[in-house]
Amino acid sequence: MDAELFPRALTEIAPGAVHVPDWLDTGRQRELLHACREWARPPAGLRTVRTPGGGTMTARQVCLGWHWYPYAYARTVVDGDGAPVKPFPAWLADLARRAVTDALGTDAAPETPYDIALINFYDSDARMGMHRDADEDSDAPVVSLSLGDTCVFRFGNPRTRARPYTDVELRSGDLFVFGGPSRLSYHGVPRVHAGTAPSELKLTGRLNITLRVSGL
Repeated sequence: MDAELFPRALTEIAPGAVHVPDWLDTGRQRELLHACREWARPPAGLRTVRTPGGGTMTARQVCLGWHWYPYAYARTVVDGDGAPVKPFPAWLADLARRAVTDALGTDAAPETPYDIALINFYDSDARMGMHRDADEDSDAPVVSLSLGDTCVFRFGNPRTRARPYTDVELRSGDLFVFGGPSRLSYHGVPRVHAGTAPSELKLTGRLNITLRVSGL
């Protein structure tokens, strides 16, 4: 049965945090996947992120516009090959603004254009611990787009990594936006469901495209 018995609906998970299922159609998902594969090529391509304590993140990452490394931004891949970070395309900024408008309303869209993309690739064993997106000098909403395998996205609160939090199933094409009182909420990915990506994408694993305003 192709259609779900109960279609998934736009849901406010917390104040200022909204899940929009199936926001990207199949064609747009294919376009984004093609772009991600190009961005992942060296130089300044997909890399393993190492933390100051000597650990490594299991999700691999590539950045656009500004290069993020724990816990700052730079214009070059200072923790990798040293190449200049790849440019952030204007069409991606337009997509981010439309995402915020669709999820939170026109008034929530920032005046300053989006200028950062963090693209994380998760294989079946990758996880992301609870963290906050707090290295930007801007309170503009964070835009998160999912491609490929379904994941469990754990969205918490601004005060602690512990409960209360809500687990949300993010599928390929889903949009999640968080701003306002939820802008600095802890969040993470405790589980990826391998083999759940749409067959037409021909993608093994999960891609998460996170769009932000740097304020830098």
